Amino acid sequence: MRRYLPRTVDLEMRELLGATGCVVIEGVRGCGKTTTAREFAASEVLLDVDEDALHLAEADPAEVLKGPPPRLIDEWQLEPRILTGSAIPADDATRHTGMRRIVRLRLRPMSLHEAGRSSGAISLKRMLAGEPPGAGQHVMPIAEVAELICRGGWPESVDWPLARALRANRGQMDEVARVDIRAVDGVRRDPQRVRLLLRSLARNVGTAVATSKLAADLGGRDNGAMKPHTAADYLNALEGIMVVENQPAWATHLRSRAVLRKRPVRHFVDPSLAVAALGADPSRLLRDFRFLGLLFESLVVRDLRVYAQAADAEVFHYREDGRLEVDAVVQARDGRWAAFEMKLGPKAVEEGARNLLRLAERVDPEVVGPPQALGVIVASGYGYVRPDGVGVIPIGALGP
Repeated sequence: MRRYLPRTVDLEMRELLGATGCVVIEGVRGCGKTTTAREFAASEVLLDVDEDALHLAEADPAEVLKGPPPRLIDEWQLEPRILTGSAIPADDATRHTGMRRIVRLRLRPMSLHEAGRSSGAISLKRMLAGEPPGAGQHVMPIAEVAELICRGGWPESVDWPLARALRANRGQMDEVARVDIRAVDGVRRDPQRVRLLLRSLARNVGTAVATSKLAADLGGRDNGAMKPHTAADYLNALEGIMVVENQPAWATHLRSRAVLRKRPVRHFVDPSLAVAALGADPSRLLRDFRFLGLLFESLVVRDLRVYAQAADAEVFHYREDGRLEVDAVVQARDGRWAAFEMKLGPKAVEEGARNLLRLAERVDPEVVGPPQALGVIVASGYGYVRPDGVGVIPIGALGP
């Protein structure tokens, strides 16, 4: 049996189980929900593989709940009167008299730290507390970055040969188009159009592309153009099954009169899904350095989301109309914030630092407070703080 790879949410899971009666684990298919739940469960019932248990649940849901607690009930949505965990629990599943005893826990694909590819020496939580980033040298060649992006953070395939992992990722995207997208609301959507939309999203990953542009991208000689409202419906369904997780704009107060762009930056929940949607591989990414840079940004955003959740924080983006862009702003619920740029090569660090310093000058510190950290996240190098106060953070040292 494969050993369990500890997840960043484990501490949160332990705390929630001690404080509530039920934890609903939600996340994209394949991110490890059942495996993680088993680490905390004293008993289990798997409704998707145990037909007798499913029939029992249909007849008397209370019977399925009997067993030593905590009890894992996998795929509870097959019998909606049961509540524990699912990839896509119904939005109203926790709206009843016991809602204060039921909480949701988001699980994402593994970060590099969880997969054993980052030392975690530079902690996001500690940076939000004002600790300067510092670490030894962490070398990650660009070819390795490309492979990690293509492989993805899927627990099942973390040790697989790359070719097998790529096939599994492509298979998952095919299932998204054919089957998974229906699970949100039972509506059948054209699988071929879903595939085309996924490819368009992949080509525009890490950008604030408009829904209307994605819809127009689906038109062509053999396909009629998709209406923007139809594309929005498809995108909402993809968000519902947690394949897509967009990055919202940071709501802040500025000293200047700059116009902020509110459109979200579009990301897959894991950059490997963008690669799979395009049928690409590391060699292809290495021939398109700009696209590789966007995927690297998406990889870092994935990891920041995992680490931010552990710090009770969220990940945003900052875009001014025609002026300034900053890749990620992490803000804790108490208002503390840090901002980051993602750059593949060391030559781009100067540009990233300049953007971060401009952002710090623009915000109103009396409203949002000063930044706890400004950092340029890079593929390789030392973790240190520049004379201007901007940290340089190798991705191989970033952690919760």
